[in-house]
Amino acid sequence: MLGAILAIFLEKGFQKASFLLTASPNVDSILILFLGGALIEEYIKYLVVRVGVFGTSELDEPPDLLLYMIISALGFASLENILVLTNYHPILNVAKVLEVVTYRFVSATFLHALCSGILGYFLAVSLLYPKKRIKMFFIGLGAATFLHGLYNCSIMKVGGMLKFVLPLLILIGLSSFVSFEFRKLKRLKGICHIA
Repeated sequence: MLGAILAIFLEKGFQKASFLLTASPNVDSILILFLGGALIEEYIKYLVVRVGVFGTSELDEPPDLLLYMIISALGFASLENILVLTNYHPILNVAKVLEVVTYRFVSATFLHALCSGILGYFLAVSLLYPKKRIKMFFIGLGAATFLHGLYNCSIMKVGGMLKFVLPLLILIGLSSFVSFEFRKLKRLKGICHIA
């Protein structure tokens, strides 16, 4: 959960820096959504797992990394959801709270968990190919960042029916991939903890 606080400071800093560096508001907006939002959030969720789990005896089965990444994402999304709620008027009516909580749960929380699950999958696969560990990390981080950023763009920059259809397709695709790959990881042999 505390990673979400760090993300806020990094995202605000990125926004200020990007406004100074780019002349085009469209480029600036895309940079903020993908690099200043999605990349920062995905990397911080990874750092929580990296610091808290790597090198421990708890990390001994292939699906563990996928699960730990999802757990990290749920903590992150929980605090993010609380912070979103506190951005509204101090006196919230019950209907508004339910609307925001439902929307955030169905969309943002699910998105965070699934994007982190993608990175967790690639981290788990990298254990099988030690020489490709760095490459697999960047593929996973890149995929998670791209899909997270695409989702952000679809809900903030797209209009009409696509504003609902595109995020839904992203979530369905992500959930199918993570579910399928999790089942594959469960069939792999246990491993020793990694350093």
